[in-house]
This record gives sequence, C-alpha cells and structure tokens, in this order.
Amino acid sequence: MDHTHQRHRLASDTDDGMIAVFSGPSGVGKTTITRAVERSIPGAVFSVSATTRPPTSADVDGVDYHFVSDAQFEGMIARNEFLEWVDLFGRKYGTPRLWVQEQIARGRLVILEIDVVGAHKVRSQVPDAFGVFILPPSEEALLGRLRARKREDEAVIQRRFAEARREIAQAHAGNIYDRFIVNDVLERAIDEAVGAVNEQLARRRSRRGP
Repeated sequence: MDHTHQRHRLASDTDDGMIAVFSGPSGVGKTTITRAVERSIPGAVFSVSATTRPPTSADVDGVDYHFVSDAQFEGMIARNEFLEWVDLFGRKYGTPRLWVQEQIARGRLVILEIDVVGAHKVRSQVPDAFGVFILPPSEEALLGRLRARKREDEAVIQRRFAEARREIAQAHAGNIYDRFIVNDVLERAIDEAVGAVNEQLARRRSRRGP
C-alpha cells in the first residue's frame, strides 16, 4: 500500500477521477480543443507543468506553469516527483505526480497536454489514462496552418512540419492513444473530444458502481 498517498486522503475522496492525455502536432489546434474540453466537463482541471524556462511578461506562476530553478527541477526528478518530464533545448518541463494523484482521488478529470514521448511515459505508469491525439485534416492543411501563423521563416516551418509528420507516425505506431480526432471543423472536433471523454468517464464510473 502506498502510505505516502494515503496521508493525503480526504473524507470526500472518491477515487473516480481520470487522466485524459491530449497530444497533436504543432499548429493542429490541440490547445483550443483541450481548453474547450476543460470548460465543458464539470470537475475538469488542466495540469500545470513545472518548467525551468524563465516566465514571460504574460505568464502567471501557478496558472501557466510552475516556474522553478534547474536545481529545484533536478531535485524533483531525483525524488521521482514527475509522471513525465522532458528536456527541450535545455529547458525542462514536467508533470507533477502528487498533484495529479490528488485530483484523481477527488474525482476530477485531469487534462494533460503533452507530446507523444510524454504520453508514452504517462501510459506506462498510469495504464488507464485516456489518450486523445488531434490530427490535421491533411498534411497540406497542417503546412498551411503553420505558414498562416506568420511567426517563423520557411526553414523553421519546414522543420516543424517534419517534426509533426514524425509525431503523427509515432502516435499511430504506438499503443498510446484511444481516440484519433481530425480537427477539420473546430466545433465538430471539440464536440467529438468532449463526447469521447464524457463517454469514457461514464463507462468507468458505471463499472465502479455507487
């Protein structure tokens, strides 16, 4: 028995929460969809990652990210405090394990928006996490969206496009995602995502019984 987790137990805990992992390539619209799922499902909470990257003027600590030093992050890794973490060009990002466990114990839906590698790590530790991968309608549409953002030059766009194709191939190859949703018409994709998560929540809660 995990006595560490037991100490955090409250009388109101129901243990019928769920992790929903959302992934998808850059430019596919997954943040818009995941935020809509959060707003549409009562008790849903968005997991806030810890990061070593410095905050921008628009960032709010504890809302956008938990901003920590490299030393603090390394300490958290050493204490196995992350469900998953990644190092992107020297900036680290991680999903805090204890916070996620506490939300699940309270019956909440915990939404993680992470890449395929992170999703694989989460599924290996939490096999009943529900995985959703957001797909573009076509490769041409994805490339068009990346160009339409007008944030980067063509070389960077092509690099992101190649990475997106690789990520889509990884998602299809692995046994990580339960649902693939094509974001062609945004409202329809949102409805499909909300429906898929609600259906999964209802199925699990009916299995557990009163």
